[in-house]
Amino acid sequence: MQPTTPNWRTSSYTGTENCIEVADNDPTKVMVRDTKARDRGPVAVQRDSWTAFVGYARQR
Repeated sequence: MQPTTPNWRTSSYTGTENCIEVADNDPTKVMVRDTKARDRGPVAVQRDSWTAFVGYARQR
């Protein structure tokens, strides 16, 4: 099985600073990275944890 190449995207709320990119095309994890420090690499988060985080953030 070939590894999935991340399909990075930014939020529609992204401004010019403090931005993140998310790649969610892997069935088991979501990758998150800082747009100002892409060379540091992404953080991988389990898909169910990311879904819970986004649901919580939407309520705020």
